[in-house]
Amino acid sequence: MRVALVAPPFIPVPPEEYGGTELFVAQLAEGLQAAGVEVVVYANGQSRVAAEVRWIYEHSQWPIKAQEEAELKDLNHESWAVRNAAESDVIHFQAAQGIAFSRFTKQPAILTLHGPHDAKLSDFYSHFPDVHYVCISAAQCRPESMPRMRVIHHGIDLSRYHLVEHKQRYLSFIGRIAPIKGTHLAIEVARRTGIPLKIAGEVQPAYRDYFEAKIKPHIDGHLVEYVGAADLRLKNELLGNSIAMLFPIQWNEPFGLVMVEAMACGTPVLAMPGGSVPEVIQNGRSGYICRTVQQMVQRVGHLDFDPRAVRTYVEENFSLDRMVQNYLRLYQDALKEAGERQAA
Repeated sequence: MRVALVAPPFIPVPPEEYGGTELFVAQLAEGLQAAGVEVVVYANGQSRVAAEVRWIYEHSQWPIKAQEEAELKDLNHESWAVRNAAESDVIHFQAAQGIAFSRFTKQPAILTLHGPHDAKLSDFYSHFPDVHYVCISAAQCRPESMPRMRVIHHGIDLSRYHLVEHKQRYLSFIGRIAPIKGTHLAIEVARRTGIPLKIAGEVQPAYRDYFEAKIKPHIDGHLVEYVGAADLRLKNELLGNSIAMLFPIQWNEPFGLVMVEAMACGTPVLAMPGGSVPEVIQNGRSGYICRTVQQMVQRVGHLDFDPRAVRTYVEENFSLDRMVQNYLRLYQDALKEAGERQAA
């Protein structure tokens, strides 16, 4: 089987820092290849995934500054990728724009939904009933009504995440510095508990004012420390050594890959219950789901997790192999259905 994985052209695969979709594509590509699948990744020329990479835009462009220009660039990239992937058996898209070109292909089209529900996108999807849609959580699927949908949770390559059994007395936060991610609430937990907080994440232009008003005034290098964007090495260090990762989200999180990354390091997650959180965290085993800042403060004061047990939970539920096998079944089902449709 030959699979074309079409990623957006703006961030390399895998990402150097920010880029949850690009990390997913990189790990899926390498996992599929290990399972004997031939993979071609369509991304940008700075990608270093261990698979064949094809590109028309050599350099990354992040953060995006001119939205209209970026949309045209993505449109060009997606249409070129579809034409170039003519010899592939399956085309697997990561962006909605790509499936518009599925009308002109014979191969089955797969689209993994990486973002929250959007009524305009759902209307767009209704025009492409033959596409196979993948939700990354059951919560993400609930508002959708496409005829061909299934849930496949993300998985990670556990060999890249190091179990740390002896923790240091600080809390961690990794994510976009944005109101919906609740960075300011993580700071509030640190203030109420007196336990230091280390923050890592990208400050995108759209949220610069939020950072300047709500986050920066609290950064003192002692109780609250900001370490910038996090690559894989820093993630391992920051997450692995902390007593807990805070995930006080204020929106319906489609999946939240960083929760799994933290738990892979043996670090429990304290999260608020938006979107996929109840599917990712098992209360009392891999972390706690907290409805308020006060509940989170109370949980911080009574942490008693075995780091090995927390990592085992990830091994059992969010392994790369499990994700790869689920996508392989989807590809095979889509190919079988396409063959039956052509024979009819």
